[in-house]
Amino acid sequence: MKNLVTSIQSCTVCKAHLPVTPNPIFRIHPKARVVIISQAPGSIAHQSSVPWKDPGGRQLRLWLDCDEETFYDPTKVAIVPMGFCYPGKGKTGDLPPRPECAPLWHEVVLNSMPETKLVILIGNYSQKYYLKKTRKKNLTETVRHFQEYLPEVFPLPHPSPRNRFWLTKNPWFDTDVLPRVQSAFAKAVSD
Repeated sequence: MKNLVTSIQSCTVCKAHLPVTPNPIFRIHPKARVVIISQAPGSIAHQSSVPWKDPGGRQLRLWLDCDEETFYDPTKVAIVPMGFCYPGKGKTGDLPPRPECAPLWHEVVLNSMPETKLVILIGNYSQKYYLKKTRKKNLTETVRHFQEYLPEVFPLPHPSPRNRFWLTKNPWFDTDVLPRVQSAFAKAVSD
């Protein structure tokens, strides 16, 4: 695992396409019980080298009913973005994750964590990549049909404050999805 972490930390495959120096941000451990696969670190994570230490991370921890100690314990929660480095700013938010990372690193990373009980796929990028043909016509329908992916996978929207409109428009998320993801998460980290 140490060699894998060192290899990822020194990766510069997409350096020419990044607006900043590569800073791969991830957390992995062979005993991780839950793997969170999201899009890519934001500018706050890039500056601090700490994933999910922002408003979206606070919201995600609320969704999971998870304290910071558990969330940042790599033996419980691994954090593996689709793109490991901050991709830069776009017109309506951050740019998409660089396409090089997932094919280059994900298989070996996920295979290095044999005790994983639950994979949480946050947002369209991870859901398209991992759910492939089983993914529904859009993120809303994929999340609405989360039961079809259980017990190994749980799709969620991105917890960004920018998704307030989506959350308001889909009140079933709070009543139907959150209790189930909290239960699945708690079971996975305590097994």
